[in-house]
Amino acid sequence: MKFERVRSARGRRLSSTRWLQRQLNDPYVQAAKRDGYRSRAAFKLLHIDERFELLTPGKRVVDLGAAPGGWTQIAVERVESEDAAKSVVAIDILEMEPLAGAEILVGDIEDEDAVARLRKAIGAPVDLVLSDMATSTTGHASTDHLRTLALAEAAFVFACEVLLPGGGFVTKVFQGADEPALFEAMTKRFESVRRFKPKASRSDSVELFLVGTGFKDAG
Repeated sequence: MKFERVRSARGRRLSSTRWLQRQLNDPYVQAAKRDGYRSRAAFKLLHIDERFELLTPGKRVVDLGAAPGGWTQIAVERVESEDAAKSVVAIDILEMEPLAGAEILVGDIEDEDAVARLRKAIGAPVDLVLSDMATSTTGHASTDHLRTLALAEAAFVFACEVLLPGGGFVTKVFQGADEPALFEAMTKRFESVRRFKPKASRSDSVELFLVGTGFKDAG
């Protein structure tokens, strides 16, 4: 792959120039453009699904923190969702372009009213809850870890409320001292819990994904 430099860095901060240069030379950014995906993150879910086989035709899926929609696109494709069926329901605090086969909501998963609207849109228990949620990074590793973990914990609580027995859950976390506590909590509600870092995750990124399969309904 040919390396591209940012042609003009005048007026930009050094960090912005580095980010632009990395984007220009990121094979997953280029592949997302080629394949029509809304973000490079689509390949993270593809790699997760290749490993765990979570998305199969007929599954009902909730995508938390969905914008701009890369994960939602993959979910719709793999469960073979149709407009009338709305097998995939997605939510984010940011507005998201419509996507055939998915119902899209705007709201915060930590807000009770938003969760109520989401549950109404779902209508019935689902097979899989996905969460690629993360807060905007501050550059302070401990703060970023805790803020993103709080979102992962909210996603876990929601998943336990809406999953069918045997269902699955995927959530992003940042590596850190408090991640094992969530991992341990998940082992009590899922038959199997694994840590997984997709190939599409950048090597210098502290993100990883916790994947729970075989949801155990507490009754």
